[in-house]
Amino acid sequence: MSAKEQAGAEQARNLPLGIALIVLAFFLSALTGFAGKFLHGVPVAITVFVQYGVSTLLFLPMVLEHGRAGLKTAHPGLLVVRSLGGSAAQLTFFLSLAGLPLLDASLLSNASPLFIPLIVWVWLRKPVQRVVWASLAVGLVGVVLVIHPGPQIFRDPASLIALGSGFLSAVGLTTTNKLAETEPPFRILFYNFGISTVCLLPVAVFAWRPLGWKDVLLLGSIGVLFALTQWCIIVAYRYASATELSPFNYSVVIFSGLLGWAFLGNVPGAGALLGTVLICAGGILSIEGGHREGLGQPVGSGHWWNRFRLRHRPSAAPADH
Repeated sequence: MSAKEQAGAEQARNLPLGIALIVLAFFLSALTGFAGKFLHGVPVAITVFVQYGVSTLLFLPMVLEHGRAGLKTAHPGLLVVRSLGGSAAQLTFFLSLAGLPLLDASLLSNASPLFIPLIVWVWLRKPVQRVVWASLAVGLVGVVLVIHPGPQIFRDPASLIALGSGFLSAVGLTTTNKLAETEPPFRILFYNFGISTVCLLPVAVFAWRPLGWKDVLLLGSIGVLFALTQWCIIVAYRYASATELSPFNYSVVIFSGLLGWAFLGNVPGAGALLGTVLICAGGILSIEGGHREGLGQPVGSGHWWNRFRLRHRPSAAPADH
C-alpha cells in the first residue's frame, strides 16, 4: 500500500460511524425478517425473487456508472456459487419463519461464523486453530439449547431449516472472500442480485398467485430493506475494519428478539436465552480467532477485508453509490 493510500485510509477511518452504520444495517436486516412474518400465504420463492429483483433495480445505476468494463470478471463460476448460496440461504430463512419465533430463526440463520472455519478447513485446506474448535463447541451447545433436538424436530424441521440457512450463508461468505481478492464490491453485489433474480424467476412464475395490496407493500419493503442493508454494510466497512465491526453482526439477534417480543408476543425461555448467548459468544470467538474468511457479516454480501477495502476505494470519496 502506498503512503498516499495509507494517508487516505487514516483520514477516512471513523470507528464510531462504522459501528453506527453496521448496527443500522442489522437493524434493517431484522426488520426484513419481521416483515416476512406477516407474509401469510405468500410463497417463499416469490418473496425472495422480489427481494433480489428490487435490489437489482436499486443497484443498477451504480453498475451503469461503471459501464460494461465494470461487469467483466475472471471468476464467473465463483460468482454463480456465491449467488446460489446467498439466495438459498434467504429461501431457507424465510421458510423457517413460518415455524419459528423471529429470534430463533434469525439466530440460527446467522450462525454462519460457526460453519465458516469448517468450510475453510475442507475447501481451502487451512487448519483450524484450537480457539476456533473451542468456539465451535460453545456454539454447538447453544444450538442444542435453541433447537431442542429430538424426534419432534423431524415432524417440524423449521429449526434445521434455519440452521441450514446459516450453513448456506457460510458457503456464500467464504466464496465472497475468495472473490474479494480480485472483484470490487459493486460487481459482487450486482452479480449476486442479478444471478439470483434470474435463477429465481422461473420458480417464482411457477409459484405465482394473486397478491393483495398489503402483500405487495410488504414484498416491496423487504426488497428495499435488503438493498439498504447491503449498502449500509459496504459504507460501514469504509470507515472501520472487518475485525472491528464483525462482533456487531450479532446485533441482528438482539433487534429480532426485541421485535418479536414487542410485536409478536414471542417471549424466549431461559434455555433459549442461554443458547442465544452461547451461539453469539461462539460466533464472535470464531471471528476473532479464526481465518480472515470468518470476518464480515452473516446474511449479506458486504464481506470485505481491511486491505481489500483500502486497495479498491478512492481515498477522497467516502462512498461511490
